[in-house]
Amino acid sequence: MHIHIRRTGGFTAIERRAEVDTADRPDATAWHALADHAMAAAHAAPPTGVPDGFQYALTVDGKTAYCADPDLTDEQRELITRLLKEGA
Repeated sequence: MHIHIRRTGGFTAIERRAEVDTADRPDATAWHALADHAMAAAHAAPPTGVPDGFQYALTVDGKTAYCADPDLTDEQRELITRLLKEGA
């Protein structure tokens, strides 16, 4: 599974990207479950969000969905945090 994130917005409006390919990871099953839950709760189009909040485009195996602060599910927040920390 290939997971990619693009974060935009925020106070400084700096875009950040990260991605993880789970193919050779020993924790791939956990990544897959987290990505599936995060994508299921995401939107087909970018939501409005709040001023100076972050907006996210999550792409999993070529399918993109959107979410925004402060309306992230626990799974979305965890996936985003892990991607931005561990992703390239």
